[in-house]
Amino acid sequence: MEPFRKARGRAIPLNRNNVDTDQIIPARHLKRIERTGYGPFAFEAWRQDPDFVLNNPAYTGAPVLLARLNFGSGSSREHAVWALEGLGVRCVIAESFADIFKSNCFQGGVLTVELPPEALDYLIARSEELPESELEVDLESQTVRTSDGRWEHRFEIDPFKKYRLLRGLDDIAMTLEYEPDITAFEVDRPDFLPSANGSP
Repeated sequence: MEPFRKARGRAIPLNRNNVDTDQIIPARHLKRIERTGYGPFAFEAWRQDPDFVLNNPAYTGAPVLLARLNFGSGSSREHAVWALEGLGVRCVIAESFADIFKSNCFQGGVLTVELPPEALDYLIARSEELPESELEVDLESQTVRTSDGRWEHRFEIDPFKKYRLLRGLDDIAMTLEYEPDITAFEVDRPDFLPSANGSP
């Protein structure tokens, strides 16, 4: 997966609680076998409303999504993360996340940041009033700041997850980091045991 270090740009103010994965990407689009191309179907039902935030071209391609409580609840589909990525989103900032969705984001290289309600109040209001305003989310320093430098808030993240996101390491890449050790282990395995390369 692509390493995450910083996301800088406009922020989509999705001022809603309990946004579930079926709202992010409807189930009828899950028959596709690709991991890309879901962006056009993201929030499909809500896009029928002309006033829905993503129908405003000012937010097209914004790398940050702002939401409220329990974002990503519902079924555990990875497609919800892929749909957000298809919109250009690299980071979701919310008051809280559903656990499985948060895990899927981590596995896909999308940073989830939890901030208190008063911080979301400010950020959402700012993005609604000034769609062209920008945020910077810096994983290394664990900060969210406005581009003008007038507001900043630190966030917490598990150190191991931070390490992996900074380096773009999914589960397979993490395993491959130990390839020399695995190879050395395989050399010393008795011949009667199965081999990692599939030979008898």
